Amino acid sequence: MAKIEPTVVTPANTEPPVASPPPAFSPTLVATETAAPVTEPRKLDQLSRIEEKAARIEEKFARYEAVLTRAEASLERSAHKVDAAAGTMDFAAIRGEINALRNRVDATPRAGTLFMTAIVTAVLTVILTILVLKFGVPGLFGGLLAR
Repeated sequence: MAKIEPTVVTPANTEPPVASPPPAFSPTLVATETAAPVTEPRKLDQLSRIEEKAARIEEKFARYEAVLTRAEASLERSAHKVDAAAGTMDFAAIRGEINALRNRVDATPRAGTLFMTAIVTAVLTVILTILVLKFGVPGLFGGLLAR
């Protein structure tokens, strides 16, 4: 059920109050003038409802502000993470490292060179072994093979 709140606007058929000249100062008159607005319960009730609505609006605003603050902080954290990830992904440096690695791989000997080196090493080892067995090592031992 919706509340219907009274309005403060005066109806059109009533005349606005006419300003009269101020009366002479008297303490009883001042007390009566200040007490008049306080004694009207309808206006006080309406004022209290307005204050309650303002308080509720302020609470909603505070909640939305807290949500937006948390969202902003989360967005900032995400932006920093993306920035850090983008900083580590330096594509030019990665491309340079890949080129350097490719050059090192291209500089290594291939299978043909390795086999040729193995054959030459084996042949030289056999020849040197035969020479050592035939002539010996000078100063250590003489030749082991008969002449």
